[in-house]
Amino acid sequence: MTTWIKNAWYVAGWDYEVGPQPLARTILGVPVVLWRKLDSEVVAMRDACPHRMLPLSMGIKEGDSIRCTYHGLKIGPDGIAEEMPLKSDPVNKRICTQTFQIHEQHRFVWIWMGEEKGDPADIPDLWPCSADGWSFDGGYNPIQCDYRLLIDNLMDLTHETYVHGGSIGQQELMETPLNTRKTEDRVFVERWIPDIDPPPFWKGALGKEGQVDRWQICEFIAPAAVMIDVGVAPIEAGATLEKHDQGVRGFVVDFMTPQDEENCHYFWGMARDFRVDDPGFGARFRQQQNGVFDEDIVILEAQQKSLAANPHLSMQSYNIDQGGVRARQMISKIIKSESGQ
Repeated sequence: MTTWIKNAWYVAGWDYEVGPQPLARTILGVPVVLWRKLDSEVVAMRDACPHRMLPLSMGIKEGDSIRCTYHGLKIGPDGIAEEMPLKSDPVNKRICTQTFQIHEQHRFVWIWMGEEKGDPADIPDLWPCSADGWSFDGGYNPIQCDYRLLIDNLMDLTHETYVHGGSIGQQELMETPLNTRKTEDRVFVERWIPDIDPPPFWKGALGKEGQVDRWQICEFIAPAAVMIDVGVAPIEAGATLEKHDQGVRGFVVDFMTPQDEENCHYFWGMARDFRVDDPGFGARFRQQQNGVFDEDIVILEAQQKSLAANPHLSMQSYNIDQGGVRARQMISKIIKSESGQ
C-alpha cells in the first residue's frame, strides 16, 4: 500500500513552469510529461513512448504533438499515435499513451492520477490567490523527503523559533498554547500571540514600530495541502483570532506532491493583502520567502536521512505535533478506504 491518496487533485506545476516544451515530472511514482498546446491548454501523459519506452520528454514537439527521438513515432495530445516510424506504414490507432486529466486554477496546473474521473469542484478553494485586493506568487523546490514530513513541519510552527530565528521566529511561539481541532475533512492548528514586539519580517510588512497581536492558523486539506493564515495587527486595532482583517495579513500556500516514497515536489507561495501594488516588494518578498523555506529543506532532508539510518527507531509525538498527527491519520483513513479496507 502506498503512502499517498491516489484519487485526488495534486499540483503538477505552476502556470509559468508549463510551456510549449516538454516538462518531465514524476508524480505518485509515475513519470509524467506536460506541455501546452498552441491554444495554451495543458497536456499530461505518461512519459514513456509506447514503442521502446524512451521518455517522451526527450522528444520533439511538432505543433500540439510530440515525436519520439528514438524511432520517430508521433503521438498526438490525446495520447494516440498519429504517425508510425515508417511513414509508409498505416497508422495504428491502437498504439496509445496514457493521458491524465488536467485543470488550471489559482495559478496552478492540477493533475488527477486516479482511476476515477476527477471533479474540479474538489480543488481547494484558494480564494486569497485570486481575490481582488490580494497579490499572489511563489516558487517550487524539489525536496528529498517523504511529503508527510513537510506536512508535519507546516502543521507545527513551533519550529520557527529555532529554524527561522532570523526572520519569522520568536521565543513567544514556545510560550503560547495551541488549539488543535478537526472537522470531517480538515485539521486546524490555531495560535494567538497577543501584545508582542513583531519579528523582523512582520515589522517590515507593517511598516512601523509598536506592539502587535499575531496569529497563525494552519489548515490541512487532504490529500497534501496546508494553508496558513498569518499576520499581525497593532494591538489598538482590536483584532481577534476569529476576525483579523486589521493590520497585515497573508496566506502561506503549500502543496506537497509526492514524487515517490522519499521525495516530493514542494509548491509554495503567499497571498497577501499588503503592498499589493509594489512589484519590487513582491520580488523581494518572494526571495525572502524562498530563503525561509530553504532553511526548512535543510532540516527535512537531514530528517529523512536520519529516519533511513535508524529504521529500528520511530518518531515521538508531543503536544505540539497534534496537527501533523491528525493530518496523517486522515491521510491513512482515506488510503485504507481507497484500498477497500
